[in-house]
Amino acid sequence: MNIKSIIANRVAKEFKDGNLVNLGIGLPTLVANYIPEDIEVTLQSENGFVGIGAAPEQGKEDPNLVNAGAQPVTINSGAAFFDSSISFSIIRGGHLDFTVLGALQVDEKGNLANWIIPGKMVPGMGGAMDLVTGAKKVIIAMTHTAKGNVKILKECTLPLTAKGRVSMIVTEMAVMEVTPEGLLLKELGPDVSVDDVIANTEAKLIIPENIGRF
Repeated sequence: MNIKSIIANRVAKEFKDGNLVNLGIGLPTLVANYIPEDIEVTLQSENGFVGIGAAPEQGKEDPNLVNAGAQPVTINSGAAFFDSSISFSIIRGGHLDFTVLGALQVDEKGNLANWIIPGKMVPGMGGAMDLVTGAKKVIIAMTHTAKGNVKILKECTLPLTAKGRVSMIVTEMAVMEVTPEGLLLKELGPDVSVDDVIANTEAKLIIPENIGRF
């Protein structure tokens, strides 16, 4: 299992039966492939439908079925399609139990920066601001570092998407919960030590006596 799949698989374990979940573009879309079979989770796509299934088999893609990142998807029984006004009513109305997003930076106060890449033209922030303020819980799913640069900081240096809205960070190295006291290290990734996480994290970590592993 590659790094992105490890992260997506761990994120999927946070959901409970009956949850309504939005998956952001990029790595978070992979979470749809790892929803446990013993629970029923409804996945919402920002571009106007609920009921996303796993990625289609190669050669069986339907060009009319794509997620918000324009990637081919499947749909489950009971799926529904609607326009942007309904889609964002779901998002802004507080109906999402979770949103799973990628990030460029996250800090120890739960601040998020994920919409502007320095030195590159970007189309805008999309629905990220709506998602992080509307969802009951925000999970960041991302690689722990980017080309050796830390992404989990004491304080974000890029323009913020939202302040204090991140609930949990899941990387290939660790699961961290955002608390009023700082980032609580809850679990370690495969073949990762506490020292490895500390060395690749600028933010101060709260290290409990017992740490799980995923």
